[in-house]
Amino acid sequence: MSWRFPKLIPRSAPVILLVLTLGAAAGFAAVSHLVARYNANQQSRGRKLYQQGLADAAANRYDDAIDAFRAALTCDPTNSQYQLSLARALRDSNDPRRLDEAESYLIALWQRAPQDAAVNLALARVAAHRGSIEDATRYYHNAMYGVWTSEADANRSKARIELIQFLLKEGAPDKAESELMALATALPPAADAHLQAAQLFAQARDYGGELAQYEEVLRFEPANSAALAGAGQATYRVGNYANARRYLEEAVNADPQDEHSRQLLATTELILRDDPFLGHISDAERDRRIAAAFAQAEKRLDECAQQKNVDLKTTAAPALTTGSASASAPVTSPLVALQALWIEAKPDLARLRLPAETDLPDAIMDVVFQIEQQTAAECGQPQGLDLALLLISQKREAANQ
Repeated sequence: MSWRFPKLIPRSAPVILLVLTLGAAAGFAAVSHLVARYNANQQSRGRKLYQQGLADAAANRYDDAIDAFRAALTCDPTNSQYQLSLARALRDSNDPRRLDEAESYLIALWQRAPQDAAVNLALARVAAHRGSIEDATRYYHNAMYGVWTSEADANRSKARIELIQFLLKEGAPDKAESELMALATALPPAADAHLQAAQLFAQARDYGGELAQYEEVLRFEPANSAALAGAGQATYRVGNYANARRYLEEAVNADPQDEHSRQLLATTELILRDDPFLGHISDAERDRRIAAAFAQAEKRLDECAQQKNVDLKTTAAPALTTGSASASAPVTSPLVALQALWIEAKPDLARLRLPAETDLPDAIMDVVFQIEQQTAAECGQPQGLDLALLLISQKREAANQ
C-alpha cells in the first residue's frame, strides 16, 4: 500500500519557503539572544573585574590591579575607561619597564580624543615620571584647558598645582614662578586655597608672593594662626623685621604652642634692638649698638676658637698631619686672621663720636660682620645676638648689591 501526504500538508513552493524562512528567523533570533546574553555576561564580568582593579589600585596593589584591568579589557576590549585605568596602574607601579606600555595605551586614547583632560593628565604624569619638563608641561597645559566631565575649575587648579610641584622638584623655579602667577589670579575666595598657594610660593623662594597669599588668607580669617605665622616668616626672610615682629607677635598670641614663631620673634626683637643701621635711632644709640656688637663678636670668636682648638694668641694653628708624617708647613686658621682684624679695629671705638670719622661705623661693623660670617662657616649656625648680627650682615650685603 503506498504512502500519501496528508491533505493538510501544503506542497506549494511559496509555502515551503515561508516555513523555512520563519525557521531561519527563529534560529537567528535564538543565536542573537545567546550572543547578547554572552556579551551582557562578559560586560558584567568586566565591570566586576574593573571594580576589583580600582580597589587594588587604591590599596597600591598595582600588580593585582594590572591583572584585573587586563582581564576586564578581554571582556570589553573597546572600553576606554578600562584602557585608561590600566595605563594608570602601569604608570603608578613605579616599574620603568611599564611606562612605555602605559604611554602606548594613553597615546591611542589621546589620538581618539585629544581634548580629553583626564587622558592628558595621565600623559603628563607619565612625562613627570620620566623627568621630562617639556612633555610634562605640554600635557599638563592640555589637561588644564581640556574637557573635564565634572568639577572643571577644581581639576584645572589641581593640574596646575601638580605642575608647579613637579617643576620645583625638577629644579625649574623660573618656570614654576610663571605657573604660580597664573594660579594666584585664578584662586577661589577660600582660605585653604590661598594657604596652599602661599606654601608653593615659599618653596619657589618668592617670599613676596608668599606674603601676598597669607595676607589674602587674613582677609578672610584675621585670626588664622597658620597665616599669621607664615606672614611673619615671609617678612622675616626678606628682612622686613618691623612687620615680622607684628605678625609673629600675633601668631604667638593666636597659638602659644608655636615655638618656631616664638624663636623667630625673639631673634627679630634682638635685631630691632641692636641693629646700628636703623634710621630712627640717635648717634649715641648707634654708637652704643656698635660697641655692643663689637664686644659680642669678640666673644663669638673666642668660643669658636675654643671649639676648633685654635689658640688665638699664636699666629698659626697646629700643623696638619697626614698619616704618621707631619705636613711641612703649618696651616693658619682664618680665626687667627679675624682676631688680628678685631685687635686692629678696637682703638677705633674711641673715635666713633668724632665728626670727621664718618666712615668708622661701617668699618667697625664690617669687622663684626666678617667675624660672624666666618665663625658661622667654621662653627655652625649661631644663636641669640650672634644670629641677629649675622642676619643684619646678610641684609646689609643684599642692600649694597
